[in-house]
Amino acid sequence: MTATDSAPTPLAQGWCALSLLHGRIEAHLERALQAGHGLSVREYSLLDVLSRQHDGPGGHLRMHQVAESVALSQSATTRLVSRLEDRGLLNRYLCDTDRRGIYTDVSQAGLDLLAEARPTNAAALREALDEAAGRPELAPLVTAVENLRA
Repeated sequence: MTATDSAPTPLAQGWCALSLLHGRIEAHLERALQAGHGLSVREYSLLDVLSRQHDGPGGHLRMHQVAESVALSQSATTRLVSRLEDRGLLNRYLCDTDRRGIYTDVSQAGLDLLAEARPTNAAALREALDEAAGRPELAPLVTAVENLRA
C-alpha cells in the first residue's frame, strides 16, 4: 500500500478488524479480572495454562513451552512467573530427570484464585463478544471465534 492508495486492501482490513477485536476483548477481560481478582490477563492465562499440567510423561511444561502458550517472550514469562511466585500463586522446582529443567506448578492459593476468576473471565469474554457482534466489521470474526473448537 502506498501513501496515494485511498483504501486498505481486504487483507489489511481483515487484519485491522482482528486486531480491533483482540484489543477490545483483552481490555474488557483486563478490567474484569483486575477489579474482581487482582489479576492481569497475562497472569490469568499463565495460571490457567499451568493448572492444566499433570504428572507423568508430557505432563509438565518447561519455561519455553509456557512462554509459547501465553504468547510472551521467555524473559517476560520468567518475570511473570517470578511475580506470581512472590504472591504465593506458583512454585518452581527442578526437573527430577534433567536438573537443567525448571518446572512451575500452581500452588493451592493459585488454584483457588483461578477457580474464583474463571467465571469472571467467562462472563467478561461473553460480554466482550456480544458487544463486538453488534459491529458489522467484527461480527464475522465473533462468529468464527464462537465456532472454534480446540
